[in-house]
Amino acid sequence: MKTIIQTSDAPAPIGPYSQAVKAGGFLFISGQLGVDPASGELVSGVEAQTRRSLENIRCILAAAGLTTADVVRTGIFLRELDVFRQVNEIYAEFFLGDCPARTTVEVSWLPKDGEIEIEAVAVCPD
Repeated sequence: MKTIIQTSDAPAPIGPYSQAVKAGGFLFISGQLGVDPASGELVSGVEAQTRRSLENIRCILAAAGLTTADVVRTGIFLRELDVFRQVNEIYAEFFLGDCPARTTVEVSWLPKDGEIEIEAVAVCPD
């Protein structure tokens, strides 16, 4: 059984996918760009996009009754790996203590011409 998680506090999907799906004791959060949910527009700059992307994830987690402490894995997609240090500084503000497992890769392009996209997997308590 699966449950679709949707909140207006995070941007609506720009394609045929869900913000998140709860299944098998986990919450799978689709990649989040640095899009402001109110305007639907990408915020400016990689640092602002990183922060907005993580805020979007936090809002989706909250809609499922979870927090960043429940996240067990993230994936970060960057248009330029040169911003790795700045991304890490902001990321560390959201994940305190035991950080999730993570993959970070450089990609050639992201939707809306974004600079970063972050996906997450969280464990759901029984």
